[in-house]
Amino acid sequence: MTIPTSAPAPITRPDGSPVRALVVDDEPSLGELIQMALRYEGWQVETATDGASALNKARTFHPDVVVLDIMMPGLDGLEVLKRLRAAGDDVAVLFLTAKDAVNDRVVGLTAGGDDYVTKPFSLEEVVARLRSLLRRTGRAVSGYTDPVLRIGDLSLDEDSYEVTRAGKPIELTAKEFELLRYLMRNPRRVVSKLQILDRVWSYDFEGRSSIVEIYISYLRKKIEADGPPMIHTVRGVGYLIKPGA
Repeated sequence: MTIPTSAPAPITRPDGSPVRALVVDDEPSLGELIQMALRYEGWQVETATDGASALNKARTFHPDVVVLDIMMPGLDGLEVLKRLRAAGDDVAVLFLTAKDAVNDRVVGLTAGGDDYVTKPFSLEEVVARLRSLLRRTGRAVSGYTDPVLRIGDLSLDEDSYEVTRAGKPIELTAKEFELLRYLMRNPRRVVSKLQILDRVWSYDFEGRSSIVEIYISYLRKKIEADGPPMIHTVRGVGYLIKPGA
């Protein structure tokens, strides 16, 4: 995994100390991938690959947020959450689930979870959801006091998932939104295709680097339809976004 050259504004506990995250997934490689992304954010991160060790680490590590896989052998994510809540632990929980049926999502949220991400997912989505969740629950404060990213007349709301240019709404797919968010988090900075693949596609990337070019084309058609160009190609290097001329 390639680490981007710049970090987003830091998010910390209210007392200024690093956010603590516990990542629980029975796929070690996936847990390590999320751990690396969150450490890049400046967080303290512990991992667990089963429910029993997750409960033990929660008791000693005292995380601010838990990234919790629902489908695990033995104690599954729902049972782990049930035991945490029974012990009086109100830690924020983001569920990871391979299931996409509405009733499965409802079960996780009604069990006491705060949000969910469906596999396959991107690291950019997981990080953004966690930052939003921590801000919403008051467990952390962020350099992004305003959830709206702005470049020129283009704005993107990380909480409501709304995008506008010159006040006109722009409809984006989930992946287009994540790509635009990554570009807008790195204004006037060139990001390579590999960086984009790692941050926006990561877990569900199938090896097709041309996918970046395709989605950049989609974005350009949508956000530049009624205004000057904002997304620019630096040949042989990557892409950057800046206010339209």
